Amino acid sequence: MIDLATVARPIIGAPMAGGPSTPTLVEAVGAAGGFGMLAAGYLTPAALADAMAATRGPFGVNLFCPPDTEPDLASAQAYRESLAPLAQQYAVELPPVAVAAAADDDHWAEKVDLLCERPPAAVSFTFGLPDAETVERLHARDCTLLATVASVADARAAAALGVDAMCVQGPEAGGHRATRRIADEPEDVPLLELIAAVRAAVSVPVIAAGGLMDAAAVEAVLKAGAVAAQVGTALLLADEAGTSATHRAALTDPQFTETAVTRAFTGRPARGLRNDFVERYDTGAPAAYPAVHQLTRPIRAAAAAARNPAHVHLWAGTGWHHARPAPAADIITRLTPA
Repeated sequence: MIDLATVARPIIGAPMAGGPSTPTLVEAVGAAGGFGMLAAGYLTPAALADAMAATRGPFGVNLFCPPDTEPDLASAQAYRESLAPLAQQYAVELPPVAVAAAADDDHWAEKVDLLCERPPAAVSFTFGLPDAETVERLHARDCTLLATVASVADARAAAALGVDAMCVQGPEAGGHRATRRIADEPEDVPLLELIAAVRAAVSVPVIAAGGLMDAAAVEAVLKAGAVAAQVGTALLLADEAGTSATHRAALTDPQFTETAVTRAFTGRPARGLRNDFVERYDTGAPAAYPAVHQLTRPIRAAAAAARNPAHVHLWAGTGWHHARPAPAADIITRLTPA
């Protein structure tokens, strides 16, 4: 169990699935006085077990909650057809819709079993809330439980479930928005206002996330009542991060001038650098996660291998232009208020 109020530096390294959150990065954040989170999303249970075994010191693990609805197959098929010319350009085959839309809970039960067998200091949840039995099992193993929320309504639901704290994610955040249901459209309440609203609605401790790129921003959320700040985009260029070369280069490329929230890459709303893929496919992307994620995966992989940022998901928060390459320890120190 971890008491976030006692962490030496009130900085949590966000769990960034798909590569950036390596065991080395999580360790470095912890060694610098913060608290690091491993991202279990997209990993097999065996890969998660390996990552946990490779991570020294106290750390947390983030789980994706299972999808709440079945995808609309007709919409997914139409989207697949719209992607066909780009797939042909990269000479890749898109999976059939029946395969892309097959039930995929990201190995939820197996991962929960693993965390009960080898409990980390904390477990956080994204894309929804766990069931009551999971909460009871992990609490019995002395895990601090964190829910990621992006609205007051979801904060109330999380508090009723008995989580120990919640990560309140503002619209400035990079990567997937923490909407509870796939079809939900994310709210645009600025982070400081959302912190105030959540604190007025629930009594559990609040962690702030979204667009926090310097010590002044971290100090502002702490003054607003958060016990810690969770940062992701600020760590994407850390030496220890597993951020792809294509993603790293894009974060400092002047051709990218803004971010956008889009379902185009995965079917869930997520903020990233606005590129050609977003421009072409945003309006036609259905609310169908993980089907859209599976459909676009071959294109994204091929584009990343070709070092072509035009067709890769370039997750980034609104303050991405403040990210700088550096050791994680230096970044955590720079983010800590005096």
